[in-house]
Amino acid sequence: MIYSGLCWDGFPRESCDFQNKSGVDSPARFWLNVQPFAGIFMYAILETGSKQYRVAAGDTLEIERLAVEAGKPFTFDRVLLVNTDGKLAVGTPTVSGATVLADVVAHKRGEKKLTFKMKRRKGYHKTIGHRQELTVVKITEIKA
Repeated sequence: MIYSGLCWDGFPRESCDFQNKSGVDSPARFWLNVQPFAGIFMYAILETGSKQYRVAAGDTLEIERLAVEAGKPFTFDRVLLVNTDGKLAVGTPTVSGATVLADVVAHKRGEKKLTFKMKRRKGYHKTIGHRQELTVVKITEIKA
């Protein structure tokens, strides 16, 4: 059954020619063979604030606070992996010469996390709150 221009396995209708041919000479299309990010667009994995993020051009991220004022560009040098049209460049630990350019959109604070301490039968109650300082960045370009 075909819905909205896609074959039964989620591929575009043009590549779904199982109705015209026998299945002997056509490649098998199973969900195991589908690689969602392979060869579709350029993406990179970068590390900042001891966390790793998969980014592509145009993505918006909330990361730990950077010491850059809003509206200024920022360059991430710690790029761990770059995929350019299906060609993977994996760094050891970083890809040499690869950078990710981003614009700092805004600085904000994250949601409040509450911690409650209590010692029973002692009358000791303590509530501690924490709000993480965050920076919103928009990825503009990946240079590999």
